[in-house]
Amino acid sequence: MSEENKKAQLSQAFYAQETTSVLQELQADANGLTNDEAKKRLSEYGPNELEEGKKKSLVQKFFEQFKDLMIIVLLAAAIISAAVSHEFVDSIIILAVVIINAIMGVVQEAKAEQAIEALREMSTPNANILRNGHTVTVKSDELVPGDIVLLEAGDVVPADLRLLEASSLKIEEAALTGESVPVEKELTVIEGSDVGIGDRVNMAYSNSNVTYGRGKGVVVNTGMGTEVGKIAGMLASAQETETPLKRNLNELGKFLTIAIIVIAVIMFFVGTIFNNTSWVDMLLTSISLAVAAIPEGLPAIVTIILALGTQVMAKRNAVIRKLPAVETLGATDIIASDKTGTLTLNQMTVEKLYVNNHQHAASEDIPLDNMALKVMNFANDTKFGEEGNLIGDPTETALVQFGMDQGFHVRDLVGQEPRVADLPFDSDRKLMSTIHQQEDGRYLVAVKGAPDVLLGRTATVLLDGQEVPMDDKQKQAILTNNTDMAKQALRVLGMAYKYVDAVPENLESEIVENDLVFAGLVGMIDPERAEAADAVKVAKEAGIRPIMITGDHRDTAEAIAGRLGIITPGDDDAVLTGAELNKMSEAEFAQKVTQYSVYARVSPEHKVRIVKAWQQEGKVVAMTGDGVNDAPALKQADIGVGMGITGTEVSKGASDMVLADDNFATIVVAVEEGRKVFSNIQKSIQYLLAANLGEVLTLFLATLWGWDTLLPIHLLWINLVTDTFPAIALGMEPAEKDLMKHAPRGRSSNFFSGGVMSSIIYQGILEAATVLFVYWSAIQWPVHTSYNEIHADALTMAFATLGLMQLFHAFNVKSVHQSLFTVGPFKNKAFNWAILLSFALMMVIIVVPGLNDIFRVAHLDLYQWGIVLGSSFAIIPIVEIVKAVQRAMGRK
Repeated sequence: MSEENKKAQLSQAFYAQETTSVLQELQADANGLTNDEAKKRLSEYGPNELEEGKKKSLVQKFFEQFKDLMIIVLLAAAIISAAVSHEFVDSIIILAVVIINAIMGVVQEAKAEQAIEALREMSTPNANILRNGHTVTVKSDELVPGDIVLLEAGDVVPADLRLLEASSLKIEEAALTGESVPVEKELTVIEGSDVGIGDRVNMAYSNSNVTYGRGKGVVVNTGMGTEVGKIAGMLASAQETETPLKRNLNELGKFLTIAIIVIAVIMFFVGTIFNNTSWVDMLLTSISLAVAAIPEGLPAIVTIILALGTQVMAKRNAVIRKLPAVETLGATDIIASDKTGTLTLNQMTVEKLYVNNHQHAASEDIPLDNMALKVMNFANDTKFGEEGNLIGDPTETALVQFGMDQGFHVRDLVGQEPRVADLPFDSDRKLMSTIHQQEDGRYLVAVKGAPDVLLGRTATVLLDGQEVPMDDKQKQAILTNNTDMAKQALRVLGMAYKYVDAVPENLESEIVENDLVFAGLVGMIDPERAEAADAVKVAKEAGIRPIMITGDHRDTAEAIAGRLGIITPGDDDAVLTGAELNKMSEAEFAQKVTQYSVYARVSPEHKVRIVKAWQQEGKVVAMTGDGVNDAPALKQADIGVGMGITGTEVSKGASDMVLADDNFATIVVAVEEGRKVFSNIQKSIQYLLAANLGEVLTLFLATLWGWDTLLPIHLLWINLVTDTFPAIALGMEPAEKDLMKHAPRGRSSNFFSGGVMSSIIYQGILEAATVLFVYWSAIQWPVHTSYNEIHADALTMAFATLGLMQLFHAFNVKSVHQSLFTVGPFKNKAFNWAILLSFALMMVIIVVPGLNDIFRVAHLDLYQWGIVLGSSFAIIPIVEIVKAVQRAMGRK
């Protein structure tokens, strides 16, 4: 069979064909393939497994880390520093930073590849199939299109199947569709060419779970041709989005590169042309300036700040897989959340009970002799595990759990009234019945099922313990309550019963399930998490828009979204289904995407399309999810958020962050931490670049005026020692009080936003002016008389002033606009120790004999130290005054 024919075959809408046509199309037989034919097809189609994506070697991954412009600039700085200034310590430190960053990048990339690996490992190891007319067990990777697979409760579906037989068959497809309730399978041919996976009731899909009944199906797709395989293909081909952090660092690198080159060139020509300095000396000076202007420690400092953020978030149940995700969270505009298991508990729960013409909340006490309570527990196939856990269909386990919560001990009571016969649930009649022997010799027939069907089989209704005839008024009251609960997105079941003298010889529905007594209605739902509504509220206050994306039905999604506050209850216009989305062009959807906050009955392709549409609006999108179907969207989103408890390994592997407690509220905590991290990175950048600007301006202006202020070794010492510790400590600053009251930064923001750039400029100028003033004053009013001593004093005072002033200035950048005394000068213990350590390192090279000779600085007297300390400290009150003026102007 040619490749084109195979692709055509695997693309057929088998759910829209009769089973005979499907078997004919696949050249298969209901008794199974022969061994020879199976071997032939296995070589033709390949194993039933997911393809492993093409992997890069460790060497390739390592060298790809050096494509970043800032890294290139740093490497150039290392080479220049070693070749020209002969300061090898600086070069070694720069190279160490670059290599450490590259290694961390490789580690993070390796973790991301676990997503595809997890998909490959999901396949079931064995499958029961028909071969040569006999039932055999084979490894699932040996299945081929045309194989006949036998399914029973507890099986994992090994490939995509078109069902040939279905006996009370229910399959849980939450990982693919997001719908928590198992799907009742039927053999009916489904019309339509764009029917969603959740509505293809005559199909069984790979990696879904059989929860009830049995069935038989023919394999129509294997490996990468299955729905899970398509997701794996999307996941492998999805492009990683550029994080705001990476984009900001790239922009910063470009800016610094251009600025440094321009300043160095200007300085070279000014020195050689106007000051008659030799071109060799000016080249060395210009290169030294360029080296000093580069914040060598910035990538390492950013990495350290992000790493510290991950530690804080891990303690609060948000596990970060990729470092940039910490900062990206702080820029989030949209949280696109899966419903099942994320906003809801992924656990069917009884919420309403209608008996005696009255609706009761599940929290109300129900008498243990209530017949509706008895029927829902008796007409039930739930089993108890060894540890007392409930095993079975989620709907039935919810009923038993409700009974247990009410004190109805079903195991003991069924022991007293044992089941002697039953009629299993059937999707055609939509009923289930069990027959139980009574102590008086009679038998109880307990029936549960669809309320409308059940009403047609009841003659009386139980009211206040009395069986009274069912009249139109009673029937209308029941139907009204049924509709009322359905509008609340509750799944409603009816309960009825009757007593008979003997077990019918023919266990047929017309005999067993007729002339019943109506006992009540029960409404169930997969309820929202208690903390989710509060989290949605906090997110909205922070300017973040929560979006629900689910494979569940429109009514259910709308009801849950209304209860959570994502939309106004009953706001139907804010809900869009996958079928409606299919009818929209990309342009039309782009125009209307902001209108919708709930997307129901969607496929994995829809999820990716929705995320992309919001990203095209310029929004930073966080996508949460726990199923296999969420993986492509998790990877497409700016930040993918997986669920640690209920999440599949695939969704975790595709995520940037995993919630250890599956708590939606944890996302809001993570957003706050992300905003704090970005703010602290801004503070570190403001501190470093203001210091570097001060150094550049000092050296540039001194060159213009013919002064010899600072030596390259001085600049390198300040850059590599004095700057580093305070910059790292600024990354540990606590969050400012109003952090979650601001609108998200969004995609267009950068490290210079929010007044940081203007602060860097005026503070850098202030530092340069202060250093130059101290140098000039030392020359004008010297302590010594010889030129060499005067110049040595001036040089030392300029060096000490620049270093100490930067330490004082670190206090200023604790907040861009708030007063130092508002944020608290000494709240950050790490910062306090960093300042003391840097101060000690500055002092030791000036006052310790021998070291001062290496750094070519002189001893200063108390008068000179007074000028240095006074001038250095002056930056605090000056910046406080500027901030006060800015705040006053902002209020106006």
